[in-house]
Amino acid sequence: MSDIVNTEQAQAWNGPEGTHWARNQDRWNAVNGGFDDPLLDAAAPTASHRVLDIGCGAGRTTRLAALRAPQGHATGIDLSGPMLAEARARAEREGVANVSFVQGDAQVQAFEAGSFDVAISRYGVMFFADPVAAFANIARALAPGGRLAFVCPADAARNDWVVAVAALRGILPVGDFGRPGLPGMFSLADPDHIRAVLTAAGFTAVTVNQAQAYGDWGQGAEDAADFLLGTGPGRHLTSQADTPTRARARDTLVAQLRTHEAADGTVRLRSTAWLVTADR
Repeated sequence: MSDIVNTEQAQAWNGPEGTHWARNQDRWNAVNGGFDDPLLDAAAPTASHRVLDIGCGAGRTTRLAALRAPQGHATGIDLSGPMLAEARARAEREGVANVSFVQGDAQVQAFEAGSFDVAISRYGVMFFADPVAAFANIARALAPGGRLAFVCPADAARNDWVVAVAALRGILPVGDFGRPGLPGMFSLADPDHIRAVLTAAGFTAVTVNQAQAYGDWGQGAEDAADFLLGTGPGRHLTSQADTPTRARARDTLVAQLRTHEAADGTVRLRSTAWLVTADR
C-alpha cells in the first residue's frame, strides 16, 4: 500500500465501516446503483480506454467500467482492505479479467502521469483531507484531454435518508450532520465549491448537474431502520445514547420510514446527487 495522508479515513475504512460495507455490498448497490449508468454515460469510456475508479469500494463501478472498455482496463483504488478483498473476489467470480485493484490514497498515490483516459467515482471523492491536492493528483494521472466524472451527494434536504435521520434530532446528537462544507459526506454539496476545487486542481470545462435516483434500503421499515442505524453515522449516533434512548430512536426512525414503504414493503428513498464532469 502506498503512503497514506488521510489517516482518519484509512482507519475508518479498514475498521468497522469497511467491514460493514464489504459485508453489505449488495445492499449498498441496491441503494446507490441508480447512479451507475448516468455516471458511466457521462464518463463515456470507449472500448480501449484506461479507467481509474476513485474510492472504488467493493468494485461495482470498476467492473461496470471494465465491461464498457473490453479492450482497455479498469483500475480501482480505495483505502479499504476489506472492500478491496470483496472487489477482487467478485471480479473473479464474475469473470471480469480486465480489472485490477490498488489499496492506496488517491490524494498521494504515485500514479504514472497520463496513464488513464477516464477517471470516475461513485460517492468516493468527498473524504479527501486536501481536495485540491487530491484532484490535482488525479488530473496528473489523466492523459491530456482525459475526462473526470463523479457523483457526490447534493444538499441534505434533497436526500430522503438524511431527512429520516434528521427526525432523530432531539433524541440523538444529530447536530450539524448534512450541512454543506463540513468534512465528510457533504463536503462537496455546494456546486460553487466543486467548481472552485476542480479549477484550482487544473481541470477545465467543469459541469455540475443534478441527478436523482431511488434506492432500495430494506424490506420493510424495521429492516431499513436497522440497516441505517448499522452504518457508520448510525453507529456513531447510537453509541452516545443509553439503551432506552436507542430504542426510542429506532421507533422514531421506523415510523419515519413507514411513509416510504412501497406496496411490496420495499423502503425506497430518493437520493439527490451532483453529477460532475471535467476535462484534463
